[in-house]
Amino acid sequence: MEIRRQYFETIDSTNLEIKRIAATGALEGTVISAGEQTAGRGRSGHQWETPKDVSLATSILLRPTVKIEHVSRLTLIAAMAVAEAVESLYDLETEIKWPNDILVNRKKICGILTEMDARENQVQYVVVGIGVNVHTREFPEELREKATSLDLELERLGMDRAKTSRRELDEAIWNHFQKYYDVFQRTEDLQCILDAYNKRLVNREREVRVLDPLGAYTGVAKGMNERGELLVETDGQLRAVDSGEVSVRGIYGYV
Repeated sequence: MEIRRQYFETIDSTNLEIKRIAATGALEGTVISAGEQTAGRGRSGHQWETPKDVSLATSILLRPTVKIEHVSRLTLIAAMAVAEAVESLYDLETEIKWPNDILVNRKKICGILTEMDARENQVQYVVVGIGVNVHTREFPEELREKATSLDLELERLGMDRAKTSRRELDEAIWNHFQKYYDVFQRTEDLQCILDAYNKRLVNREREVRVLDPLGAYTGVAKGMNERGELLVETDGQLRAVDSGEVSVRGIYGYV
């Protein structure tokens, strides 16, 4: 896959722009990034604010040849790519809260939204959108204990925040993503990121509550498998939890 980049100073949503150009036959690997989003969205329809020149908003167009049921695994590949990009550029330690929240200092620094267009049981295209808090200084009161930014974390460690470049981070994320995506296209599993992902998994060996529509239960998270499922030990048995079906909460606070 070849990466092709387009940048907008202001846009309604990078995901929406990818959808628009996908309908006109745009090539896989097209990346849309913006300095400001006026109508960004996160998971479950939540608004994702991207004030001008503060956060990184970036999305990629994919046309994978994988089964529909495997598309959600791309979200975990994106999470791994963000974690590695942040670590390589800023020497910050990252963790991942399954399935795709990137944490620094146990606070969320990134959101990922994956959307798919499919017809007659075939994938037409996939959009992976990523939002990273880079220069953010203030968060709404309800997020102050849960969210952070690259600048805030570099300052906390006494490091130079002047080196945080949204353009540089954008390039690094998709370079890491491309490396794993090319392997995933062949294997359709997550073996290529499994060890690195589980090493960063903040849920691992922690008590979690699984909000299954068929009935909530608690257990201990043991790690992710090659299908992207979270393995939860409960009543002496391992249960595989799919991120598309249930939600997982930490027993004690956010993680």
